[in-house]
Amino acid sequence: MSGPKPQVVEETIKTEKIQIERKTFIFTLKENPRGRFLRITEDVNGRRDNIIIPATGLEDFKRLFDDMLKTSAQTPARNV
Repeated sequence: MSGPKPQVVEETIKTEKIQIERKTFIFTLKENPRGRFLRITEDVNGRRDNIIIPATGLEDFKRLFDDMLKTSAQTPARNV
């Protein structure tokens, strides 16, 4: 039987927020004893979901994001 997890000290390096339609996205670059990471929080009417990307994966994430952006710009939208 284990008790509660010990609190991990996290240092915030930078935070940016963006509002897109009815969603707010908060990007927070943080660091803890295990390393740096980017936490992306999606807030929709008070409901929050997070994803965490280790700093070692940020270049791959950016490359994939750039590719998605390029594909979106080159692909006509369908009228659904």
